Amino acid sequence: MELILALCLGITLSAASGFRVFIPPLVMSLAAIYGDLSLGPGFEWVGTHAAATAFGAATVVEILAYFIPVVDNLLDAIEIPIAIAVGTMLTAASLGDIDPVLQWTLAILTGGSTAGIIDIFTSMTRLAATGTTGGVGNILVSTIEALSAAVLSLLGLALPLLAAGLVIGLLIWAIRKIIKLFSSLLRREE
Repeated sequence: MELILALCLGITLSAASGFRVFIPPLVMSLAAIYGDLSLGPGFEWVGTHAAATAFGAATVVEILAYFIPVVDNLLDAIEIPIAIAVGTMLTAASLGDIDPVLQWTLAILTGGSTAGIIDIFTSMTRLAATGTTGGVGNILVSTIEALSAAVLSLLGLALPLLAAGLVIGLLIWAIRKIIKLFSSLLRREE
């Protein structure tokens, strides 16, 4: 059961990193510092004050950068692989002391893919907001994404099973939207 809860936490933090890359590591770091979360071997550094400070500074810069028109769309383009890497790391760190092959396989398959799907979905949402509102609506999108990352991260720590259930529902919905968009784009090309 402990592995399932850890995997639920990892998936939830990974999804949150698809919304904002640095908020979930900051939450994980603070939770580890204050004793609410034990990290897997090799990830003790995440629970240090230096890491929390670095994640905090990166979070502030990331949130502010997403409120600058054009920069937000550029960040979306470069953040997809970063979110996948961070999602993988967050899941691996949450899994605790298990066989490294299993740890990294689960981390890549669940954490990395979850972060990637959510980040692709948020990038599509921002692109649509830019196209329909001329970028004015991006401020609302950015605010919702930052709040989603924070709420999901905290919910994952407090209620990992519920949070993972919400994430799975969100993933199903996001995948359907992504498939629908790509299908309509393919039809336009024909």
